[in-house]
Amino acid sequence: MFKNRRDAGQQLAPKVRQCVHAQDALVLGLPRGGVPVAFEVAKALSAELDVFIVRKLGVPGQEELAFGAVASGGVRVLNEVLLRKISLSTTVIEQITARERIELGRREELYRGKRPPAKLAGRTVILVDDGLATGASMKAACAAVRAQGPRQLAIAVPVAARETCRELEESVDLVLCLATPPGFEAVGSWYEDFSQTSEQEVQLLLTQHSA
Repeated sequence: MFKNRRDAGQQLAPKVRQCVHAQDALVLGLPRGGVPVAFEVAKALSAELDVFIVRKLGVPGQEELAFGAVASGGVRVLNEVLLRKISLSTTVIEQITARERIELGRREELYRGKRPPAKLAGRTVILVDDGLATGASMKAACAAVRAQGPRQLAIAVPVAARETCRELEESVDLVLCLATPPGFEAVGSWYEDFSQTSEQEVQLLLTQHSA
């Protein structure tokens, strides 16, 4: 059990520091819950910290079924296999993409303010979240980060479903997870305090780290 997300990040940080030695490491927290964890990891590594926002592109009427995602840096990733199976017009795809890009832009401005997004190309990038159940958002984030050409891509989380970690190992260079308990169901079950991270807390942590 972790006390809260900050505690989880403090426990995760030594494992990341042991395995990642790049001087140019960039830690990206997935808002909102991943940011307090990422803050502690970045602090321990003396690394740059930023947010990486992912907005899934949901099939109309089945929004949980994602046909793609848009992410920080203007990247769009589409699931071409799924799109071949369903009948979505190009117009609908572009409308959904435009709507999610507006929301992504709103959140980026809210969290980051006027600071430009961190450059990913040629760097060691560590994607951090507070835990992984299905890993759908993390998988979308990995694809979007890969599209921006990092030298190395790692995932670091305090707790995750074992099968999800195995799946992610196929798409990244390194998966770091403190615990993959049997019978895993919900990330929040492994935290004493899993209250929602506020947008204000995300802003504060990013500002503190960059100060």
